[in-house]
Amino acid sequence: MRFQKKQKSMEGIPTASMPDIVFMLLIFFMVTTVLKKFDGLPLDLPHARKIEKLNTKRHVSYIWVSKGGMISVDDKIVPVRGVRTVIYERFVNDPRLIVSMKIDQKANFGIVSDIHQELREAGALRVNYSSKHGSS
Repeated sequence: MRFQKKQKSMEGIPTASMPDIVFMLLIFFMVTTVLKKFDGLPLDLPHARKIEKLNTKRHVSYIWVSKGGMISVDDKIVPVRGVRTVIYERFVNDPRLIVSMKIDQKANFGIVSDIHQELREAGALRVNYSSKHGSS
């Protein structure tokens, strides 16, 4: 009596359900992802009759100045002297950087002047000022 050889089993991993799993994960991450939007400090922006929108927000860094004198640069509360360091680091990484200043209409202009001086020393000469559209 002769015995037959056993067939070798396949050693691969079945991948038939792989696309289903990938799409379920993709949909899960799309549904659960929250895009963070920083609202900044509470401000009452001044009004302007004529405004222009920035073409892109890719190369923009935001500075918020409240009427109480608090300064926030891209989600971080910094002192006036810290503005130069933060903006300089961003400017080195992105030479096309535009600084957008959102200043409360009742903010102390001395602080704003100090921020301007810090921006000059950081080499950021492209500055934009945010405002609301319309008259007060």
